[in-house]
Amino acid sequence: MPQDYATLKARLDTHGQGHLLHFWDRLTDSERNSLIADISEIDVQQNLDFFRQAMEAESQGDNKSLESRMEPVPEDICGFASESSPEELEQLENSGLELIAEGKVATLLLAGGQGTRLGVVYPKGMYDIGLPSHKSLYQLQAERILRLQNLAEELTGKKSSLPWYIMTSEHTREPTIQFLSDRNYFGLDPKQVFVFEQAMMVCFAPDGKILLETPSRIARAPDGNGGLFRALRENGVLDDMEKRGLVYVHVYGVDNVLVRPADPIFVGYCNKKGAECGAKVVNKTQPKEAVGVICLVDGHYNVVEYSELTTEKAEQRNPDGRLTYCLGSICNHIFSVPFLQRICATRNDGLKFHIARKCIPVANPETGESKAPNKPNGIKIEKFVFDAFPLAKTFACWEVPREDEFSPLKNRPGEKNDTPKTARQALLSFHQRLVVANGGSFVDESGLPVDSDNLVVEISPLVSYRGEGLASLVAGQRLQTPLLLNSSIDHAKKLADNDLFFPSKEKVH
Repeated sequence: MPQDYATLKARLDTHGQGHLLHFWDRLTDSERNSLIADISEIDVQQNLDFFRQAMEAESQGDNKSLESRMEPVPEDICGFASESSPEELEQLENSGLELIAEGKVATLLLAGGQGTRLGVVYPKGMYDIGLPSHKSLYQLQAERILRLQNLAEELTGKKSSLPWYIMTSEHTREPTIQFLSDRNYFGLDPKQVFVFEQAMMVCFAPDGKILLETPSRIARAPDGNGGLFRALRENGVLDDMEKRGLVYVHVYGVDNVLVRPADPIFVGYCNKKGAECGAKVVNKTQPKEAVGVICLVDGHYNVVEYSELTTEKAEQRNPDGRLTYCLGSICNHIFSVPFLQRICATRNDGLKFHIARKCIPVANPETGESKAPNKPNGIKIEKFVFDAFPLAKTFACWEVPREDEFSPLKNRPGEKNDTPKTARQALLSFHQRLVVANGGSFVDESGLPVDSDNLVVEISPLVSYRGEGLASLVAGQRLQTPLLLNSSIDHAKKLADNDLFFPSKEKVH
């Protein structure tokens, strides 16, 4: 055997990982060099330490102990969109738009997931959920940013450029860059789009053995959305934010079809509260709903996963009937730049690792063929972005209607929940309600009113961010569906040319 093999084998055996050279005799020289480079890139002992810490933390989890340490967040840090007057919402929105116009706000997309549960081999942001326009998630978000810039300029007279940071992974970075570039960034200035990559962590078998994805490649996975803080530091993103003079960064997940990037109302609320960390939440109505809740643990803000709640805590209600622990976390946060700087100041950001049991493609010991099993076979260790909450000195929660702002896309077609169909229906239903709220109505081909909650109505983000400006376009209009409101051209031209509203010819399933 070559010396490289003996040295490498001895090093790996020290850590109980000699199996990584299982296929050595079958590898070409190029494949051997690739495997050597792969192993050399990782700190084996450090990764094993992370794995053991995560496993110990999981095994020591004590729901009963947690129960005695939990309490609801103070009422004075919580705001509710549904209980705010139009005037209050307008004040918050204008405050947020002014900050955007001044170049103080950015939005940051968490887009490192591979879309495995969705059944695709490309980044989830590229997915077409079947809207009449066939816009991808990336396009919907980019166009919302464009519209927001226009709103900020209309209010203040200042032309703004809202930075869009996109955290990708090893698997999603290049496809994302190519996708955006090929489509001219959907109208955004390329200089305002900053794509960067989060770190990868090795994957383990339940016994702590590092897994091989192929005979010459170690299995790795992104380090979770909590890897954001390390990625901000190591990719120069935090430095870029400081140079731009940013104050607030809105962080959100790629899979929420209803997400409002840099929502000015949310920004305005966090600014009003002086919060260095904010969370947009939805009301958790069912005790067993699989969503984490925001609360205090040992006096610090935290997200407690639904699986960690005891039945007693999950079912506890206030005198008004509302669940005591009802602030459902939806991966929609605002961080102040000083807060991010404080978190990223040290190499260890203070966040713990969590265990995720997944179906990980591994090399068959006999054939070397790489295949993902049908059942979880391995463990990924990852961090969660909300684990930064306990480090916040000031905090704010902003509750929004679920049907208006939260519909995640996670599972492939045919599954029960969080599918392309449910995401599409949520967006179309929201747009239908916006038209009706602004004085429009729907009729069939005979001109008779249509009474349905499932009409196909799509409003381009370039026309309206959250419903603003629609009254001048739809009030008094009797509209047929399927319908695509596709342009923000003036109302007079719409009436003359009939090119603002047009029925979609696509059949939406």
